[in-house]
Amino acid sequence: MSHGRVLVVDVGTSSVRSGIVDATSTLSHVHQRSVLPSSPNPGEVELDALAIKEAVLETATRALAASGPVDGVGIANQRASTVVWDAATGLPLGPALGWQDLRTVINCLLLQAEGFRFAPNVSATKLQWLLDTYDPDRRQAEAGTLRFGTIDTWVAWILSDGALHVTDATNAAITGLTHGLDLEWNRSALMTLRVPESMMPSIVDSSGAIGPATALPGAPPICGIAGDQQASLIGQGCTAPGQAKITFGTGGMLDMVLGPEAPPSAERGPAGTFPIVTLQRGGTPTWGLEAIMLSAGTCVEWLRDDLGLIDSAAASGSLAAECETSDGLTFVPALLGLGTPTWDFGARGLLLGITRGTGRAHIARAVLEGVAQRGLDLVEAAEADAARTLDVIRVDGGMTSNDVFLPALANALGRPIEVSPVVEATTVGAGYLAGLAVGLWDDETHIGASWAPKLIVEPTASDEVRASDRARFLEARSRSEQTIPELSGVAF
Repeated sequence: MSHGRVLVVDVGTSSVRSGIVDATSTLSHVHQRSVLPSSPNPGEVELDALAIKEAVLETATRALAASGPVDGVGIANQRASTVVWDAATGLPLGPALGWQDLRTVINCLLLQAEGFRFAPNVSATKLQWLLDTYDPDRRQAEAGTLRFGTIDTWVAWILSDGALHVTDATNAAITGLTHGLDLEWNRSALMTLRVPESMMPSIVDSSGAIGPATALPGAPPICGIAGDQQASLIGQGCTAPGQAKITFGTGGMLDMVLGPEAPPSAERGPAGTFPIVTLQRGGTPTWGLEAIMLSAGTCVEWLRDDLGLIDSAAASGSLAAECETSDGLTFVPALLGLGTPTWDFGARGLLLGITRGTGRAHIARAVLEGVAQRGLDLVEAAEADAARTLDVIRVDGGMTSNDVFLPALANALGRPIEVSPVVEATTVGAGYLAGLAVGLWDDETHIGASWAPKLIVEPTASDEVRASDRARFLEARSRSEQTIPELSGVAF
């Protein structure tokens, strides 16, 4: 008998939440627990895998207790964060390394000489570092009890009482360890990093029967897994080729659906986007692309925590609303460098056009408008690399609650934006994938038809104003580039 609902476990960068998604696309019975990363040294980001385990079991059990039995379980996760554990003891080998961790930058550069272009934000060199640090002679690894996984793998292992060692195609493709576009583990890369194949999880579909979650009441089947950005994409009903969303969180991620045809290369496109797997069903992947903004909500945090201009992130909108324009002030959100389209790690943030009359409100508005202009950078790059035009953009993430940012974004893009009914669509997306597997939705078209935006924001700026704002921003962006030339010369 169908219960008409699924459980989703969603492990983000700073918290674990579990909730129920039903056949009407409604998210309810959400239970959340903070699990913050730590930064023992600059550039290092560590996660406590055992704390994540406790939070997963606690929040999932509480959600089930509130809702009653479910038909299946979906998992959404921060991508590329890396866990290594001993399957015999269930204990992590060392700290899990977060996707933002940059301690392996030098390793990445050294490995380029051997023909491998690993980026420091993917799993490959994080796995190498954990083994080099905690099992340098590979004695434990060769014994066959160590397991590698991204966070989805760790959660599936926890929920199945250690019976499942799996990852889905959306996560596997972002580890840096698959073989081009073939979605199988790259033996040459594993040998170079000295990683035994016995450590690697099986690559499974994003939607489909995987195995029972025996650690939960009723042992519902795990039947949906996706990385957070892909889950957000499908959570916003983007299932047809040419549909796209942008998530404005700490950073910003644009993801676009392309279709079943594999891209020409696994490498970065001319306009600075990367190919991704948006989901896989029945062994067949759906491909897409991703464009990345390194600093989005981080810029609002800068206003709050470092400049002290606002008391809360939400106050950025009310402060910015105190002035009608930024009065010529332009902000480039490159606090951590520029991602798409230039991928200049040596670029730095820039505030240009300050006068004696510049006030707090002008700065707040300029920051929000600068993030909006970077949103257009992502859209233009995606359109160029995909050779498609995006007529409308769907958006989610914390910044979409900002009443000044939304019209600034629509004006920058020059096209309507559709705002997700839930701030973070990842949980709903993982629920869709699990629900597909158990018949709550017939197919991806059915999911796409379920999309109902909370709000549609139309652009109001004239073409002349939009062009002027864009030209001013691009000039400022060019000035922000190569602020630190030695970092600007680094390419992954």
